[in-house]
Amino acid sequence: MFGLGTPEIILIAIVILVLFGAKKIPDLMQGLGKGIKEFKKLRLI
Repeated sequence: MFGLGTPEIILIAIVILVLFGAKKIPDLMQGLGKGIKEFKKLRLI
């Protein structure tokens, strides 16, 4: 995935957790999921 190994992905996850805090992560993931869903829907038209 994008040439990233497991250590890099873990490091990115830790940085995101520190920056946003554990309470905001579910909201961010929900927003990301909605964005991806909308993108796929628009791309199919």
